[in-house]
Amino acid sequence: MSSLKDLLSQIESLQNQVNEVRQREVGEAIAKVRAIIEEYQLTASDVFPSGKSKSAAKKTGKVAPKYRDPISGNTWSGRGLAPKWLAGKNKADYLIAA
Repeated sequence: MSSLKDLLSQIESLQNQVNEVRQREVGEAIAKVRAIIEEYQLTASDVFPSGKSKSAAKKTGKVAPKYRDPISGNTWSGRGLAPKWLAGKNKADYLIAA
């Protein structure tokens, strides 16, 4: 049975090997990418287009308020949790006239 000290030494040795292999493989990958970029005369915008991403397409703009508290003047768009000033009350009574 191995001692804790032996196992920790083995872990350190393996971590060093992982780092060396990773550095070598990353270097090879970069060389391949550079060769492909040069061969096809690609630019950064070819590889990384600046068009709308999926997350940008899902974002919505600010929504106009639909409800207003006549006492405080606070508003609510009708999205998300209802504010405390509207809790237990009829929403129709607080609609903003269009």
